[in-house]
Amino acid sequence: MDWTLYLRAFLVGGACCVIAQILIDRTKLTPARILVLYVVAGVILGAVGLYEPLVRLAGAGATTPLTGFGYLIAKGTKKAVAEKGLLGALTGGLTSAAGGITAALVFGYLVCLVAKGKPKP
Repeated sequence: MDWTLYLRAFLVGGACCVIAQILIDRTKLTPARILVLYVVAGVILGAVGLYEPLVRLAGAGATTPLTGFGYLIAKGTKKAVAEKGLLGALTGGLTSAAGGITAALVFGYLVCLVAKGKPKP
């Protein structure tokens, strides 16, 4: 078992969280805009090939945050374009992220059934 991989994953994932917290505390950006910024950053870094070395270095520390979701979309789109041409640009991102999107919907629904939410006043 490689304990250094756990440490690298913790440090990279933690750095992503620290940057987001600093953006929340020090700027007027809303959390929703920061989430979008992270996904777009992951797409751009994945598209130009800069995110892959980070994934190899930190594993789940790089693929779990929202930047990893953007990277997954970019990677799936690149693969689909190589296989299907221009049509792959429209289908590749959703195809590669379908498992994560489905899991989020299913678990969100299950939590909704169990928890009793209260509307904000």
